[in-house]
Amino acid sequence: MRPPVIWSIAGTDSGGGAGLAADQRAADAFGVHLCPVVAAVTAQNSRSVARIEPLPVAWLDAQLEALAADMPPLVIKTGLLGGVAQIECVARWIDRLRRDHPVGLVVDPVLAASSGAPFADAAVLQAYRALLLPRATVVTPNVREAHRLLEAQDSGLGDSDDAGRSDVPALARRLRACGAAAACITGGDSTDHVQSAQREALDWIDTEHAAGWLASPRVDTTHNHGTGCTFASSVAAALALGYVAADALVLAKMATTQALQSGHAAGTGAGPVIARPSFHADPALLPRMSWGEAACFAAPRRSDDPLLGLYAIVDSAERVRQVLAAGVRSVQLRIKTPPLFDAANPAQAPDARWTAMLRDEIARSVAACRAAKAELFINDHWALAQELGASGVHLGQDDLLALGEAGRGELLRSGLALGISSHSLWELCRTRALAPRYVACGPVWPTLTKDMPWRPQGLDNLRWWNAMAGAPVVAIGGILQPGQVSEAAACGVSGVCVVRALGVDATTTVPVLATALREGVATTALKKHKRPEQAQQESLLPLPHPSLPNGWGLAPPPGSCP
Repeated sequence: MRPPVIWSIAGTDSGGGAGLAADQRAADAFGVHLCPVVAAVTAQNSRSVARIEPLPVAWLDAQLEALAADMPPLVIKTGLLGGVAQIECVARWIDRLRRDHPVGLVVDPVLAASSGAPFADAAVLQAYRALLLPRATVVTPNVREAHRLLEAQDSGLGDSDDAGRSDVPALARRLRACGAAAACITGGDSTDHVQSAQREALDWIDTEHAAGWLASPRVDTTHNHGTGCTFASSVAAALALGYVAADALVLAKMATTQALQSGHAAGTGAGPVIARPSFHADPALLPRMSWGEAACFAAPRRSDDPLLGLYAIVDSAERVRQVLAAGVRSVQLRIKTPPLFDAANPAQAPDARWTAMLRDEIARSVAACRAAKAELFINDHWALAQELGASGVHLGQDDLLALGEAGRGELLRSGLALGISSHSLWELCRTRALAPRYVACGPVWPTLTKDMPWRPQGLDNLRWWNAMAGAPVVAIGGILQPGQVSEAAACGVSGVCVVRALGVDATTTVPVLATALREGVATTALKKHKRPEQAQQESLLPLPHPSLPNGWGLAPPPGSCP
């Protein structure tokens, strides 16, 4: 099968560090085919840029014409373009290609060399705003470039790296107001937003699906030439593989962090970063993601928690009693607030009778689990769970977002063990910010329990979650048969959730499901005893498959930046 095709329209670097050289390394790391389209030629080495020569538009046009006839792109990434005429040419080609099929566009606004030498004048900046931002699927400036694109230097903020850093989320919103479908402002390596002494490399993302700080430990290296090119090309490659922008940015962050770790000296100045294909299989590279504009990250949780095993999700205290009697020791009580009620609207708050019923069900479940020495997680109702002494609480991502920064802080201070649902890469990164007791990965198989936009994770993504999450993982969704319990357990997870598989009589179904779980766990144990080289070969993780349909499609119609 042919790999996806992406184009990079950028400059050459005679020193082999940045530009098309870095783009090629990133594309190779993702397994996509990159067509390098030369827009400008630079004379540079590891210390400085001596000369820049934009390629004549006729030459740029000829390259694009040849490629369009045989190797049309799924995504185009732009780097150093050289001038207004080249930007106009690229914009025309994007529109032409999009008449036939959706084409993503990643705009890396290369406006100056890392030494500070400018590549763009006022006319070029205006061309970016008028022609490329409105067509962009993702735009990836650093802080300085974002200010220049938005002319923030005229507001008195200055042009330094730290100018207006606390306003980075607002800069990203302004870039999206200019027409970009998503924005990522890179290079925020200050600790201004981090409530921790540890220095973090921070990138702010603002996309259709999620916004927040992506945080990874800062890589202290002088060999960072080509970092921006590597990041933008990684985004383009991930989009071409079918990921939505938020997930593509997570993978780009991972690839770029590893590329920085692999950088080496090639001259007497900054050496090139080196993207490698193994970036997606290193759990240390998966970033944390903040839930809001404050980059708050909980301290890591202790790692000696017991396995969750067979995890029963039930809807009443009586059902809690039944599954405990059958031998289950991890239980979730899920009693949803009736649809009529809206917690945000006091006029529609649950009536006293329903609230009294909920309290009674939770209290009875707490007592039963305490007597059985079982863990009890209450779905949603975390304040009552704390008050009545439950072990923990399970919350979905929308519920956690709705709590706000203050509510999430209060939840963490409550001491409740926290279980969090996750369906995508960016959601997994957000769970890491709260150091949960467990992360639920799902739906593993198709489920009719509730309507969701997510594609099934399958066993391949479940294995990836288990290896990468940095917390115990439980499998959930579409698990109806003992064989599925066994297969999920064989992925090495801490627990397997069962809902409808419990049936009417848990005393007959639970022993069968528990046996299947033990068989799956035994399979995992056997793998650990294989020859090291065989085990290593089998443990190599592929990229997780996208869990949402890629939605970037056609960019908004061209328009002017407000």
